[in-house]
Amino acid sequence: MPTRFIGDGYWEIISRQMSIVTKSEQKRFKDSKIAVIGCGGIGGETIEMLARMGVGKLNIIDKDHFDISNLNRQTLSSLTEIGLSKSKVAKEKIRLINPYTKIKYFNEELNEKNISQIIEDCDIVIDALDNILTRVKVSRYCKKNNITFIHGAIHGTEGQLTVFTPENDIDYETMFSLPSKDKPLNENTINEINNLTKDIPPVIGPTPNLIGCLESIEAFKIITGIGNIIKAPELLTFDLLNLNSFNIQKL
Repeated sequence: MPTRFIGDGYWEIISRQMSIVTKSEQKRFKDSKIAVIGCGGIGGETIEMLARMGVGKLNIIDKDHFDISNLNRQTLSSLTEIGLSKSKVAKEKIRLINPYTKIKYFNEELNEKNISQIIEDCDIVIDALDNILTRVKVSRYCKKNNITFIHGAIHGTEGQLTVFTPENDIDYETMFSLPSKDKPLNENTINEINNLTKDIPPVIGPTPNLIGCLESIEAFKIITGIGNIIKAPELLTFDLLNLNSFNIQKL
């Protein structure tokens, strides 16, 4: 780390936002720990924005490696990263952006065996996933363990976002009327979930990156206590082909 960043370097990095939050509010964010599940289009932007805003600790997980088709949207990727682990690249790039953010990366698939290791002591878990089954597993774990779960998803030019807090009466599966609600995740239920999304969805760069930015600011607001969050059953939706479509509705 360059000498000029030793000491108060953290506060230099985030100095331009200190008219938005108090020092004690920012310190809460500095002391927080957030898990981001997925390091692709949504996750890469979420991770970067959290680090730039001064988050203290990040746990990130993604089993995938960058390929050339990721270049249209995944901001952590470039031609030099093709074939490399998304989670490891994310850690290395964040170290160059904010060396005060401590990152643990997991180059593996999230499952029942490792989920507690990744999530258990986190203040917030952020959904940067591209499949419903893993989202169900994460949301169930968060609900059981009273952890705030920020959900974001995209399709083409459309995006959606909401926040499930421990006080929420409604959960992810209920809000979106999933066939897995109140069912064990056995083979039949898993097949029902997987049948909801069979095709590879279309995506264009700005959509996942906007959702990633929005998820990161929701996390910032929750930890610092400033502003209002989009709390389930409220849902922010938009279509970037129609900027008048930005809307918060109750499901």
